[in-house]
Amino acid sequence: MTDRTTDPHRAEGFALPRPGLRARVFLLGAVSALALGGAALNTSIVTLPARAEAALNQSIAPAGPASFADLVDRVKGAVVSVRVKTVQTASADGDDEHGMPQFAPGDPLERFFKQFGGRGGQFRNKPHKGMALGSGFIISSDGYVVTNNHVVQNATEVEIQLDGGKTVPAKIVGTDKKTDLALLKIKDSGTYPFVQFGSKTPRVGDWVVAVGNPFGLGGTVTAGIVSARGRDIGSGPYDDFLQIDAPVNRGNSGGPTFDANGQVVGVNTAIFSPSGGSVGIGFAIPADVAKQVVGELKDKGVVSRGYIGVQIQPVTQDIAESLGLKDTKGALVAEAKTGPAAEAGVKSGDVIVAVNGEKIDGPRELARKIAGIGPDKKVELTYMRGGSEKTVSLTLAKLPGERQAKADREDGGSPASLSSYGLELAPATAVPGAGKNGVVVADIDPDGLGAQKGLRSGDVILEAAGKPVSSPAQVVAALKDARAEGHKAVLLRVKTGDATHFVALATRSAS
Repeated sequence: MTDRTTDPHRAEGFALPRPGLRARVFLLGAVSALALGGAALNTSIVTLPARAEAALNQSIAPAGPASFADLVDRVKGAVVSVRVKTVQTASADGDDEHGMPQFAPGDPLERFFKQFGGRGGQFRNKPHKGMALGSGFIISSDGYVVTNNHVVQNATEVEIQLDGGKTVPAKIVGTDKKTDLALLKIKDSGTYPFVQFGSKTPRVGDWVVAVGNPFGLGGTVTAGIVSARGRDIGSGPYDDFLQIDAPVNRGNSGGPTFDANGQVVGVNTAIFSPSGGSVGIGFAIPADVAKQVVGELKDKGVVSRGYIGVQIQPVTQDIAESLGLKDTKGALVAEAKTGPAAEAGVKSGDVIVAVNGEKIDGPRELARKIAGIGPDKKVELTYMRGGSEKTVSLTLAKLPGERQAKADREDGGSPASLSSYGLELAPATAVPGAGKNGVVVADIDPDGLGAQKGLRSGDVILEAAGKPVSSPAQVVAALKDARAEGHKAVLLRVKTGDATHFVALATRSAS
């Protein structure tokens, strides 16, 4: 993996917040005598009959395959090193990739750096040439190569070093930043050894083998198991990583993870590494995701994703109780913008629970399913509204580059305080810059119940219990009415900046 340790999205530099963990070492061994209050507890040697000893040995299964050598011999010819020449320029604010020193205003060193090429100087935007190293693997006999997007970004020239040491030029066919995948094509004609994506998703505990170019060493093989599936590491909207404990390091980016049959089950892309080296927590893009993205890159050079035009959020336990749901499965529609879903009748407050009859666990699974189906395809959405299940058919649109949300109601009202929640409310029309719709959280107690549920100063409450509100009194009334009716919580539809989401406030605090 290339050396980009400050980028949280990348295999070689992905860094989660360092946990405050202390290493604890437990030594396991045989104890022949244990002193108890001055007395010795002696162990005796038990001799098993030969037949019993043989049966015992047969019952102990081997820990793993005797060797991965045959597997490696089959696949190593298709694993390559990716060498990329890059050109990067300083950022718009004057900070380049090397991080120039910070100076106080008037510091003599500031003038020195400006004069001789530092921040704000004559060479501020001079391009920086560099070299990036990564891994990849050939997926067809004519030389198509899969690697990570971050390995080849900003590339001016790409070279592939084959298993035998020969270096050949390559071109970038297409890249997809959202999944961190890229497809290359070797320019030299010929027949190349290749590997295939696996058709079965590995189980947690299955053996895997990673092959790649760690630290530029090339042709390195490591083995481990699948530690977990469906990992969301916050690198993108479609996170669905395999977690593996096969050691991978910088330079392994874009390299393959093989199953015991020699099929590619993942593309190595990220590690958790407080130290910068492998600590046994690596992440790989699953083969089914990579296969679909690579197929589109090969056919069109870009990836087109489906879009239904809704803002979604997880269903918490409080929200589930507010909506009368039995569990927290599904994706809550925070806002149905102009788009296929809204045109089909989906509204904010609905909970989407299935796509084409397949149940979904949460928002990320919904996003991945819709994106993967692609634009102009017909789908059936199943959602819950008012305790009833409904199904609509719609045609997916193409995911736009930018998203925006608006609220359209206008009203007035008088200020009010919800001291039991630590909230001070005011009509939006009474707060400069808050717009014309809803009720603004004018002030909030950081230790109050409102803050604990995620509300913050400046938020705009658009709806309470499914009804538009324009005055603080309407919010108070909605909470009191819900409490009188025996509801545990009231669902507030809240706008924070340009995003809309739901917050469930417990009615027991209403006064």
